[in-house]
Amino acid sequence: MPDRRTVALVTLGCARNEVDSEELAGRLAADGWELVQEAADADVAVVNTCGFVEAAKKDSVDALLEANDLKDHGRTQAVVAVGCMAERYGKELADALPEADGVLGFDDYADISDRLSTILGGGIHASHTPRDRRKLLPLSPVERQGAEGVALPGHGDIAPAPADLPEGIAPASGPRAPLRRRLDTSPVASVKLASGCDRRCSFCAIPSFRGSFISRRPSDVLGETRWLAEQGVKEVMLVSENNTSYGKDLGDIRLLETLLPELAAVDGIERIRVSYLQPAEMRPDLVDVLTSTPKVAPYFDLSFQHSAPGVLRAMRRFGDTERFLGLLETIRNKAPQAGVRSNFIVGFPGESEADFAELERFLTEARLDAIGVFGYSDEDGTEAAGYDTKIDEDVVAERLAHLSRLAEELTSQRAQDRLGETLEVLVESTDVADTGVEGAVAVGRAAHQAPETDGQVVLISGADLRPGRMVEAKVTGSGGVDLVAEHTALPEDHLRPAGEEAAR
Repeated sequence: MPDRRTVALVTLGCARNEVDSEELAGRLAADGWELVQEAADADVAVVNTCGFVEAAKKDSVDALLEANDLKDHGRTQAVVAVGCMAERYGKELADALPEADGVLGFDDYADISDRLSTILGGGIHASHTPRDRRKLLPLSPVERQGAEGVALPGHGDIAPAPADLPEGIAPASGPRAPLRRRLDTSPVASVKLASGCDRRCSFCAIPSFRGSFISRRPSDVLGETRWLAEQGVKEVMLVSENNTSYGKDLGDIRLLETLLPELAAVDGIERIRVSYLQPAEMRPDLVDVLTSTPKVAPYFDLSFQHSAPGVLRAMRRFGDTERFLGLLETIRNKAPQAGVRSNFIVGFPGESEADFAELERFLTEARLDAIGVFGYSDEDGTEAAGYDTKIDEDVVAERLAHLSRLAEELTSQRAQDRLGETLEVLVESTDVADTGVEGAVAVGRAAHQAPETDGQVVLISGADLRPGRMVEAKVTGSGGVDLVAEHTALPEDHLRPAGEEAAR
């Protein structure tokens, strides 16, 4: 095998997968692998798959097949699947997709360099046998922190990290500090707050392959955030399967309320964003911190899923239209410009016409900034897959199309409601070719817009708007969920561009 080993990481799915890919990148770089951006330029292409819904699984398979094609006319010698789909199906995926030279589970991450070296050298690493990862940690949350030998992607090393790390890799700042290597130069990065989920939603398989809920220690989250700030990151997004449960296994369910101001105080960080919030677990104190702490975005990624009480009970969830509207009213009374997004499932088993109408009513009154709508489909191993009240696929498709149109209209109207508002916009790019906006000079996001999912702000005025700068801008137009704004101010404390600290 040549001394120069190259690897490319192809990431699909959510922000949690992006964190996992950067951990894998850190481990590989620490062991001498050269990271390249394009799979065609790599000896090994590692595809970090998503196993959430059928469409995501298809995208993962397509990415693996596309990478495999490179072996016929490129440098690529091996294609390896990692991530949720690989963890969830293991040998079953390997048998169904012989084009993949390896299917590695989460337990392989700590030894990823050895695994890839074996595969690249022509050896075979047996695909893992999937298991219910909820059973790997103690049933009692407070007993989980001491559990050993359980792979927790994004949480860090079980063993101490090497002392002589190459430049650009996160140093060990604690006993479980991660090795991490940034895979892009974006001024935005995600940080794992926790892993797994203790909720038992009847439609969701994630806990079975991501495991039970376990928090990262605040010192590790802070240490990683400080390192990201040194790399030029300006916005940190906290991710997990359920951020509202953070700290329950550390003896303090209100730990997030304590941690957020500390993260916001990290030198160089301009915005902290919290994602994945459960409506049933929202606390008044948490709403207060999210709406009143400087540099913490008043942003609420609330997992409503539906609003008809009967459907929610069948989903093993809680709430109803009035409770959800009351929560939104509380949030907006404290922060009128707060951003709110959510996802919804239509056509869930047993969903009546009245239930669907109730969901329409909620969406019409909720004034959400971003809405994701999914048609129900069975997921392997879930309770709902066994329900005998399934709705005809044509009806599901009809409801999906109808609600998707309504969601598009409502979010477009919500964007129009922001005309005249003054926003703090984090500049992310000066590549404006695809915006279609005359006079565009830069693209960024406001506090109510998370990366990838919630639209963007196109700036049509302003000089020297380099990525990483936080600017004030007044909204002058909109198109769908996107906003058009004129740059009005560049506060003195935001003058230093992203990366300047790291370059010094």
